[in-house]
Amino acid sequence: MNYDLIMFDLDGTVIDSGKGIMESAQFALDHFDMPNRPEDELRLFVGPSLMDSFMNRYGFSEEKAREAVNYYRSVYSTENLFHLTVYPDIKEVVLALKEKGKTTVLVTSKPAEFASRILEKYGLSDCFSFIKSPSLTDPSSDKTKLINDAINEAQIPKDKAIMIGDRHFDILGAKNAGVDSIGVLYGYGSKEELESNGATYLAETAKDILDILP
Repeated sequence: MNYDLIMFDLDGTVIDSGKGIMESAQFALDHFDMPNRPEDELRLFVGPSLMDSFMNRYGFSEEKAREAVNYYRSVYSTENLFHLTVYPDIKEVVLALKEKGKTTVLVTSKPAEFASRILEKYGLSDCFSFIKSPSLTDPSSDKTKLINDAINEAQIPKDKAIMIGDRHFDILGAKNAGVDSIGVLYGYGSKEELESNGATYLAETAKDILDILP
């Protein structure tokens, strides 16, 4: 299949941002007398919206979850935002797709302000035509809506669009939006998670994305 719109998730797909996210999540949980959470628990914050993580994982009310998000962002935006690494070869992969005439878009639950700062800091700004993400005043994230919004802005038919991500949120978002998906196995989701949620393709490495997309 020949795709013209290539949408990329950010956390776990373009960057390994787990360190900064987990540090910030633990900082927020400390304020609710939940110290020293295990790493495998904190890893679950990488990918979904913060509101979903606090409400679904810990049973926080919406009000309490918003308070937790504020604690999280107070340290994430000032200290932990750049506690990350860019995945090997991903910049070259995205630029190669652009050189083929593809429209590459970043679709992320991370607020645009944070995503833009990361792209600029690590020389990734030229990789994407635009960013589709929630605002700082909207801590929730509906991946299906973000994908549909990206498609509408790019004005490319859905059968020519594909979403690339590492968690089931990305795969289900793509499925619900009616587009194909690539689940990357180098991120934070497992092969079972991606396959069971209907990933169209799987990529072991960033370079494998180019083998899937002609």
